[in-house]
Amino acid sequence: MSGYINFGCPNGVNGGADLPDAFHRAPPEPKSRANVVLGAQWGDEGKGKIVDLLASEAQIVCRCQGGNNAGHTVVVESVHYDFHLLPSGLTNTKCTAVVGNGVVINVPQLFEEIKANEEKGLQISSRLLISDRSHIVFDFHQAVDGLQEIEKGAKSLGTTKKGIGPTYACKASRTGLRMADLVGDFAVFEQRFRSLVSTYQRLFPALKVDLDVELAKYKDLAMKLRPFVIDTVSYLHDALAEGKNILIEGANACLLDIDFGTYPFVTSSNCTVGGVCTGLGIPPRAIGNVYGVVKAYTTRVGDGPFPPSRRMKS
Repeated sequence: MSGYINFGCPNGVNGGADLPDAFHRAPPEPKSRANVVLGAQWGDEGKGKIVDLLASEAQIVCRCQGGNNAGHTVVVESVHYDFHLLPSGLTNTKCTAVVGNGVVINVPQLFEEIKANEEKGLQISSRLLISDRSHIVFDFHQAVDGLQEIEKGAKSLGTTKKGIGPTYACKASRTGLRMADLVGDFAVFEQRFRSLVSTYQRLFPALKVDLDVELAKYKDLAMKLRPFVIDTVSYLHDALAEGKNILIEGANACLLDIDFGTYPFVTSSNCTVGGVCTGLGIPPRAIGNVYGVVKAYTTRVGDGPFPPSRRMKS
């Protein structure tokens, strides 16, 4: 995968001097199209089962948005595998997993998930690729998530308190830290990390962060992450040009989409097919079949409107 490694321009550290391959050449014409599985309601539709069926023929499985606020359980030969950040299609032992730029990643949770599934016999480490553009969810993002919910009181949104919203907010405000920052120049990462924590502590005086402990932890994690982090955009464009079978797993569901869901009782990412293109860096022409998963008895977890029935005019 060395041809896809780039820790320059994506994090702005080198002032854009080192542009990744995707900026130097036109994307090759795709010879195959990626299939997509999305939730068409409020989640818990059983996407994991459909993914498990389709993944048997896939060569690459991808996550394009969300974070560890999602969850899929897949049972293979009576063994339960739990996925929150990783694509559940990894149960196909012949495929490669890609975590795209639209995903926000809690790094310690990622390694816990890898360890838990590998202890059950599923090899993951040799088959995992992570976008250098993916944003990082820190512990203080989770703390801020909880503090914001407390401030809202009775008007709280019922978030998972996983830090997903604050991380996407950092991304939108251009203060977030990405995988490229973490595995690049750690001195620059440290400077930006301290600045980000300082900003949050001015907004939330009750927020406590042990900077030295956190930085030591992430310096160690950077070493562990480095083999996985590549320019996944170029990787996927080349895979499509080679005609590879790609399956994309959407997290959450359409009615939780930040733009098209039951706002404000939604998640913080685009859960519809548009989020696939922006969350992986692939063009619309590279999208094949899109499977919207529904279940007959709709359920909703968390707060927000939930119509029990729809009256039809006679």
